[in-house]
Amino acid sequence: MDLYSGYINKLIEELAGLPGIGSKSAQRLAFHIINMPKERVDRLAAAMMEARDKVRYCKECFTLTDSEVCPICSNVNRDHKTIMVVENTRDLAAYEKTGKYMGVYHVLHGAISPMLGIGPHDIKLKELMQRLKEDVNEVIIATNSSLEGETTAMYIGKLIKPTGVKVTRIASGVPVGGDLEYIDEVTLLRALEGRTEL
Repeated sequence: MDLYSGYINKLIEELAGLPGIGSKSAQRLAFHIINMPKERVDRLAAAMMEARDKVRYCKECFTLTDSEVCPICSNVNRDHKTIMVVENTRDLAAYEKTGKYMGVYHVLHGAISPMLGIGPHDIKLKELMQRLKEDVNEVIIATNSSLEGETTAMYIGKLIKPTGVKVTRIASGVPVGGDLEYIDEVTLLRALEGRTEL
């Protein structure tokens, strides 16, 4: 037997489908939304729809942005000859929080995982290789320390080596199996500064 009416159940169900939201959190959020003033609910719904409709990939680094080129890639003060390769936009945001990295990024949108059927052609590697045709001095591989992240790092290293571009990997300090988005800025900074050439 359902505890709540159809509309409440539907809202709870939709919220519970979001990553990191369990059934109790979904229930709490649903009741919070229902009790919010109608104007705030309208603003929340409009913000979600606008973000879904207008956010796209940066044509250079493939992070999420609402313009053709993201603010990092369009910043002339950034070092465009140094590219840090990350798995997703959350990892990019984690490095940006350090305030110390002044290069640009390349977002792969995943990592090679034969177990999940994700190969090199399923992530943005072809686009990375295209960028290396420009004037690039170094590629820093900052994939996660998971099996998939290490596999991806080795694959990228072998792919880039023949081009003559320097390839480095972030140093340990980032725990094995740890996701970059959850690691503090100091640890990320140490890993960046202690990177090694592949």
